[in-house]
Amino acid sequence: MAATGEALPRTSGYAPDRTIVLVGLMGAGKSAIGRRLAERLRIPFADADTEIETAAGRTIEEIFAEHGEAAFREGERKVIARLLDGPAHVLATGGGAFMDPETRGRIHAQGRSVWLKADLEVLLKRVRKRNNRPLLKQGDPREILQRLMTLRYPVYAEADIAVESVEGPHDSVVDAIIEALAAWPGKVSRIAEGQDQI
Repeated sequence: MAATGEALPRTSGYAPDRTIVLVGLMGAGKSAIGRRLAERLRIPFADADTEIETAAGRTIEEIFAEHGEAAFREGERKVIARLLDGPAHVLATGGGAFMDPETRGRIHAQGRSVWLKADLEVLLKRVRKRNNRPLLKQGDPREILQRLMTLRYPVYAEADIAVESVEGPHDSVVDAIIEALAAWPGKVSRIAEGQDQI
């Protein structure tokens, strides 16, 4: 995995019994928030995209360019299946991973899925900080993200938990995730402050 956690006292009262899988569009903060969440829970963190790049020996951008999206998705499916078979950890997935029915089924069966839901302006601000997102090189980023939101948000809504990923400190989002996980079972949705139902 990308990182390992030590057997330290937890900084929250929640003790995960299965892998926490973060899903959502590019720019939702899955990696940044995932690292903080794993640190707070004192469990390992893994980034599926990083694991795919390690396994393939090339970047995701190179995989897309040389082999196409279908080949990338097949590799992604295998890597996520392997990670889900391991000990409980926090797993950040790529934006398209949860769209795959087989991967989605595995996540439902073996993990606890958390949708980091962000509005268009937040996503745009964040994705402009990086220039290595293959899907955004196919046209206007705003139009592409809006199209992806229309296509993917109904599927992301199948996640066990939804938490708003808003501008501001990531710790408030982490707090909301932990609160929602601790309240499981039951499909819950929280705003970043973790106070009100949405």
